[in-house]
Amino acid sequence: MRFVPRWVLLSSGCAPVLLIAGWTGAAHAEGSSYDPVTQTISVLGSYGADGFWVMTTAFLALGVCHLLTAWGLRAAATPGRVALGGGGLAALVLVALPAPSSGGSLRHGAVVVVGFTLLAVWPVLAANGGPAAPWALRPVPSVAVTTLMAAGGVWFLIEMGRHGDAGVAERVVTSLQSLWPFVVAASCLRHARQRA
Repeated sequence: MRFVPRWVLLSSGCAPVLLIAGWTGAAHAEGSSYDPVTQTISVLGSYGADGFWVMTTAFLALGVCHLLTAWGLRAAATPGRVALGGGGLAALVLVALPAPSSGGSLRHGAVVVVGFTLLAVWPVLAANGGPAAPWALRPVPSVAVTTLMAAGGVWFLIEMGRHGDAGVAERVVTSLQSLWPFVVAASCLRHARQRA
């Protein structure tokens, strides 16, 4: 099992904190005109939004956190690390392609879909071994988390289609996606300590 440096706990742990702080701060800047239950995070980062710079900074930080975590998470299988890094790159591209102030954007939507997909499949791609591997890199937890993220994505699409609680669905799924790298990093470090 390859060594995972301790700083990966910091890069992976900052990701969910920065993402949630970003959408909370941006929603606060928007005021009562923004409804976090029905409106997506992209609305907060759209051109002309009062919270544009807050959400843009959060996307930048999230992307950097995922890239650093993918680089340092050496115990994970390479395809999973590449997918996690790709999810980080997608967050950075969202900064360059924010949603328009009104209407939709095919380019923005495509980046969101690619980023979401990469972050949903990275746990199963990162699985690395059987019972001797750290818990979070074993096949059963990896498949379970990927399945949960995929189900969350379907929930989000359903809510978007019916103009329902898309904001809630998106926040639940993105929170899970940003938290799982920290769980994997903690699992790897705990496993290494137990073996030592």
